[in-house]
Amino acid sequence: MDDNPNAPVCYRHPQKETYVRCARCDRPICPDCMNQASVGFQCPECVREGQKSVRRPRTALGAVGGSGMVTKTLVGINVAVFLLGLVWAASLGGVGNVLGGDTTPLHYLGSLWAPPYSDIVVEGLGIKVSGVAGGAYYRLLTSMFLHYGVIHLLFNMYVLWVIGQYLERELGPLRYLGLYLLSGLGGNVLTYLLADTGASITNANSWAWTAGASGCIFGLFGAMVLINRKLGRDMSGVYVILGLNLVITFLPGTNISWTGHIGGLLTGLALGAALAYAPRANRAMIQTVAFVGVLVVFVGLIAWRTSTLNTLLSSIT
Repeated sequence: MDDNPNAPVCYRHPQKETYVRCARCDRPICPDCMNQASVGFQCPECVREGQKSVRRPRTALGAVGGSGMVTKTLVGINVAVFLLGLVWAASLGGVGNVLGGDTTPLHYLGSLWAPPYSDIVVEGLGIKVSGVAGGAYYRLLTSMFLHYGVIHLLFNMYVLWVIGQYLERELGPLRYLGLYLLSGLGGNVLTYLLADTGASITNANSWAWTAGASGCIFGLFGAMVLINRKLGRDMSGVYVILGLNLVITFLPGTNISWTGHIGGLLTGLALGAALAYAPRANRAMIQTVAFVGVLVVFVGLIAWRTSTLNTLLSSIT
């Protein structure tokens, strides 16, 4: 029997007869184009148009939510910088620069915390007071992506992976990234301000340098404390982890930059207050002012410290 030449056909697949029409636009649609709706079926175009008008759910802090992509990207950057550091050190002197001349397995395992290659990389991009005072302000940013060995890297990236994705979902990608970067900068600024030049003031090259994402991590902890308190969530686990990290920070002989940790924590608490407690009506404006204000304060402190150090060096040379 011949097909009915007058039978309606799908508007997207003209070779297919159909007697089903889109509930919204009334165009004929075949089974491949049908999308179940509350009443009848809809065509793909009408479904897409309907999705545009649906408001995405927001978190209690006003964020649309994040997919975790910023956290994954930050972890990827830190790991990539670490691997590039290995290549850089090796290119300057072969395996000896990576493992310190001793390539035995036992030495390698012992150097996982702070292998000799770290000094090469961190000296070039870490917070070296003389370098920052000399105009290398980029060190205040690059240092937060450097790590002293595999254990240092893995510990920071594990914590970032766990709490970072949670905060990114609650705050949204942009505010979360701002919190991360400003917290790291806050830790580095405090390190720059309180670096003990001591007897080394006449030999700027001997001033110690520091690096690590710990300031960023402590800033995330600080913000999470206030955010979870605002949302009425259990904080016992966070307090335990934060407390243990603070104890480790001040243990003698650990050679940990307490200024980086405390500077990041204080920055995270300050920004966390704006993120958690800004009134809903003026939330965006207050939070923007808070973030910009913190950045301006940091710039002012950096300028003041640089001027002070250069004046001091000038007076003794």
